Amino acid sequence: MLRSLDAMRRFTRRTLEIRDPPRLLAPFAVSVSRRRLRACECCDLVVALPALKPGERARCPRCDHVFAQRHAHSVQRTLALATACLLMLVLTLPFEFIAFATHGISASLSLADTPAALTAESYPSLALLLILTIILLPALYLIGVLYTHTAIGLKLPLPGIRGIARALSHLKPWMMADVFLVGVMVSLVKIAGMADVSFGPSFWAFCLFALLMTKTLASIDGDRMWFALAGEPAAPSGTLPGMGAAQQGLASCHCCGLINTCHAEEVHVSCRRCGDPIHQRKTASLQRTWAWLIAAVVLYIPANIFPIMSTVTLGESDPQTIAGGIVLLWSHGDWPIAMIIFVASILVPASKMIAIAWLCISAQRPQVQHARARITLYRITEYVGRWSMVDVFVVALLAALIQLGALMSVHPGPAAVSFASVVVLTMLSAQSFDPRLIWDTPADTSIGELFEPQASPPYTTTSATTISDATTPATSTGTPAPAASSSVSSSQDDL
Repeated sequence: MLRSLDAMRRFTRRTLEIRDPPRLLAPFAVSVSRRRLRACECCDLVVALPALKPGERARCPRCDHVFAQRHAHSVQRTLALATACLLMLVLTLPFEFIAFATHGISASLSLADTPAALTAESYPSLALLLILTIILLPALYLIGVLYTHTAIGLKLPLPGIRGIARALSHLKPWMMADVFLVGVMVSLVKIAGMADVSFGPSFWAFCLFALLMTKTLASIDGDRMWFALAGEPAAPSGTLPGMGAAQQGLASCHCCGLINTCHAEEVHVSCRRCGDPIHQRKTASLQRTWAWLIAAVVLYIPANIFPIMSTVTLGESDPQTIAGGIVLLWSHGDWPIAMIIFVASILVPASKMIAIAWLCISAQRPQVQHARARITLYRITEYVGRWSMVDVFVVALLAALIQLGALMSVHPGPAAVSFASVVVLTMLSAQSFDPRLIWDTPADTSIGELFEPQASPPYTTTSATTISDATTPATSTGTPAPAASSSVSSSQDDL
């Protein structure tokens, strides 16, 4: 036991020395309010957020999770981006999106016609998926952003503001405008060899929409947003930085980040700031992750065996599987597109399922020496999962656009629905997994215990206290930008 603790001390000290030796290892004394304490949603470590300037971000010193990122004039910036993004989304619907002509016959398609064309092909599930991921959910997300940030900018107590702000965090993973745009580019390569392609106004509007959507998602400062909407309640009295939240009978809200009192046996506990359900660990996390994963594995077999689309040329049908389409693109010299489809449709889904299975198995036998590598793997797995939808969008766009009867037409195959289900199920599986399980060890040793500093006195009921050597602050990175306007109140300056 002593030997293993020594090894943990050496590993953790070496890791932290690499991250930021002056700020993490040197003794310091900072006065900080209990309302600036946060529990990392990835490793459960309680840290004290430092004061941040525009352009800086605060990261967890143990797992590198980003707590907050500041932007200059964040509310005005987000409102401008969201307004322009919503305007571009509206402009993508009524006009021509893409057109092609071959052998004297032409056809065109608007983005709003695509779901109707898929429904006519007896694939309403693909039509619904397309409507949700590139039109309906992005529109709802942008309207919610405008609603919340208008309330913040004008300081208006609008009704239902907290529920809408909670919904934003749940909708964010399903924004797929950038994935659809890549699917459009792949479709163009497939069409360019057999027809002349032209772009309509909606295509260029969608390109701007995808770019602005990415910028809007990156511009939202959740920490400051919740401070403006519902204040900053102090962490429970006695909360100690440098230790796990679960060790202290606490839990962090995944929606607004506030530390709440929550014991392991408590099931129905809500955050006292945003009202979102909280728990020390996600209820039946491994069981639900395994259930989604097994369903994805089962559907992955027909997704690769059956044709994902069928091309009819001069009355002859040519069904193609995912692998067959990749081989055809490679043989025609379109190896960059073939590589994109191979990575997105074969390598990413298979690797993601293997990675999630390994994370579930290793979470039952956690080792602190490999925790950082596993949390990095989890973040990569969670991020790349939605990019597997590229092939589904390619099939949906081609099937909606190329409908020239016996001369040339494209029809979705049975594998299209199976593969789309695999992508959705693997995303749900990654979201069901609780990354805090990676850091749970039998001893559950905190960073403060690993360094063996002098014990920090528990917090009193006063609004601020002095942090001792045992306190673990969140590290801040980035190039400082000019200071915020002097009209900001002093209680908001340390955000």
